[in-house]
Amino acid sequence: MTPLPSPSDRFRLLENGEEYFPRVFDAIARARESVLLETFILFEDEVGHKLHAALVAAARRGVRVALTVDGFGSHDLSPAFIRGLADAGVHFCTFAPRPRLLGVRTHIFRRMHRKLIAVDAEVAFVGGLNFSAQHLYQFGPLAKQDYAVEIRGPFARQVHDFLVRAMPGACPPPPLPEPAAGRGRADPRTHAGAACLVTRDNHRHRNDIEFAYLEAIRAARRDIIIANAYFLPGYRLLHALCEAAARGVRVRLLLQGKPDMPWVARAGGLLYGHLQDAGVQILEYVERPFHGKVAVVDDGWATVGSSNLDPLSLSLNLEANLVIRDAAFVRHLRDQLEALIGTRCRAVPPGLKQPRSRLDALCAALMFHFLRRFPAWAGWLPAHAPRLVQPMPGGRRHARRVVVLRGGAE
Repeated sequence: MTPLPSPSDRFRLLENGEEYFPRVFDAIARARESVLLETFILFEDEVGHKLHAALVAAARRGVRVALTVDGFGSHDLSPAFIRGLADAGVHFCTFAPRPRLLGVRTHIFRRMHRKLIAVDAEVAFVGGLNFSAQHLYQFGPLAKQDYAVEIRGPFARQVHDFLVRAMPGACPPPPLPEPAAGRGRADPRTHAGAACLVTRDNHRHRNDIEFAYLEAIRAARRDIIIANAYFLPGYRLLHALCEAAARGVRVRLLLQGKPDMPWVARAGGLLYGHLQDAGVQILEYVERPFHGKVAVVDDGWATVGSSNLDPLSLSLNLEANLVIRDAAFVRHLRDQLEALIGTRCRAVPPGLKQPRSRLDALCAALMFHFLRRFPAWAGWLPAHAPRLVQPMPGGRRHARRVVVLRGGAE
């Protein structure tokens, strides 16, 4: 499927795997110098094998190829699959692998949840799609609805430069020059310029994505649409959304109506009454599981990325969102979300999910206090030094060679 082009010539919105995967594979096939890729999930299904073939082909023709997967999300890759990449020259790493305990994956905290790709520092992709057939409509009723953005031109270098820092040894020195003023450079504190890659780690950038949302919500004058898979935001975001609705901003939340994790939807539903009392409109996507992490505010602000608005993404995971200040792209994303709202969503009537018992009321109160305190509590949860681990010669899954990442590229 050929995606409809976004009105912007720098940013192209990609919806679902039918649009995303062909663009990624085409960019890799055209690569001349480097392909850098991070993903939370890589499965050995039809999509994973196509990616494997594309990366192997690029490496064999002399392109520098680096791939990092998360040790929690991509825990079942076979030794043969990994060995095929390594033998072709792909710089393959697993982020923070941990042994299982009685068959259970123990490293749910501090996951590398980013989905980033940079090709030749000229084209990049940022979004929420993993490399899995679950993002294709043909997967069936559990196929996920999701979004990514393709970036071309100088703004793609932000993603490339970040991945160079996040993948030690993948792209050796000399260091890359700073982009010229006005050509893709952005202040991460003010998000000046047409686009800025905003990341979250557990060191110097703990709250950057949350603050980007807060800045946009507090500045909103007319309209906010937040479409997010797992909506259980911190107290500051809840308060900002209610304040925006109180001052006359139309605030709409597009959330899961057919959740793939029902307990998450149940917890988020405890907040519906409070938000609706403040004037926030809540809509649920009912066709299939919603996996998107996008938002638009007024006519000049949008974000597409990997970060959910829940405690894991906002306080624990390593995440990456692109904040875009491009009126044409914002308008296009808004139109796509409006179409989704008009055809595949249902409005949640006020009072439908109000506490029905004293127990529900108690749970709602506890949820508010949990969200207020969770960012501080997150530091007490199990943590480990983030590591990139390479496979050993001979096919063993993980190597003794360990790279410990610190600083902004954690």
